[in-house]
Amino acid sequence: MKSIIVQCHKCKNRFKTSIKIINRRMNCPACNAGWNIKQYKLINLEQGTNEWLKWRRKGIGASDAASIMGENPWKSEKYLMREKIEGTVTRPNDRMLRGQMLEPEARKIFIKKCEMNFMPVCVEHRIHPWLRASLDGLSPCGRFVVEIKCGESAYKKTEKYRKVPGYYYGQLQHILAVTGLKKIEFWCYLPNRPGIHLRINRDESYIGKMIKEEYRFWKEVEELI
Repeated sequence: MKSIIVQCHKCKNRFKTSIKIINRRMNCPACNAGWNIKQYKLINLEQGTNEWLKWRRKGIGASDAASIMGENPWKSEKYLMREKIEGTVTRPNDRMLRGQMLEPEARKIFIKKCEMNFMPVCVEHRIHPWLRASLDGLSPCGRFVVEIKCGESAYKKTEKYRKVPGYYYGQLQHILAVTGLKKIEFWCYLPNRPGIHLRINRDESYIGKMIKEEYRFWKEVEELI
């Protein structure tokens, strides 16, 4: 039977347990503290650092999903493959940089709106560690996650159609696949404009197809590295 190593949140004792315990409540054998074992683990990295870039390269992130699914109009699967193998990094353009600068402000307003704290974190699937995601915001309880977009194009399309632009759908479903959550909050923000908040449900059919394609892609990467 396959097992994983977990760490008690209270006494920090590390021990092996069956993967069947994932998403269920368990007790530490050392101090008997109880908690729920989630299917992902937090990775202690600051987004945007060189260490974070290296970590991203060694797996499939949420922003990679659309390229692998053929839904990214700006980055093909072939180009993504080159990034993973050669370690190249796409330089952010002015619009991307502006979005990155606005994200903390957007998150702060979303936190106030929801009356719940959200922190940017990196997560990795416990059983399939190549499945990764850099989250814009995860609640302390781990039950709520938010993806933030601050681009003008994304805002206009979301405002007009009241749904997530298609090239972001894979990113959202990838996050749900890694975290095991059933829904994700989608928050579009522009200064001096009303924020747009959508709740996107887990799409099991899409996730099944996506994981199959991501696994194929990652096996090809591993063969070429």
